[in-house]
Amino acid sequence: MIVGVGIDVVDVARFMATLERAPRLREKLFTPAERDVPPSSLAARFAAKEAIAKALGAPGDLEWHDATVHRVTGGPPVVEITGTVAARAAELGIDRFHLSLSHDAGIASAVAVAERDER
Repeated sequence: MIVGVGIDVVDVARFMATLERAPRLREKLFTPAERDVPPSSLAARFAAKEAIAKALGAPGDLEWHDATVHRVTGGPPVVEITGTVAARAAELGIDRFHLSLSHDAGIASAVAVAERDER
């Protein structure tokens, strides 16, 4: 059963300019596993975190580092959740996320679908 859906769109150049103005922001938003990817992929990961938060009902207490988006060769991206994100997912009975990331023409986007088993 689908519990929530989230979507987000990011202008890659604007996002990277923000990271250049505030270099510590990269460390605040991304886990070490996410930081060293090309700009369009980094922006897509930010969009994914926003989409995940929206799929969880956008509570204001989620920590950025509690969701890590991993690239899987030959497969869809996978999100690893811990801490505040895992707690909110458990509260809603969510046991998996489906992610779709895209970037083209200077825009990065992400869709997250939060799902729980109906047993």
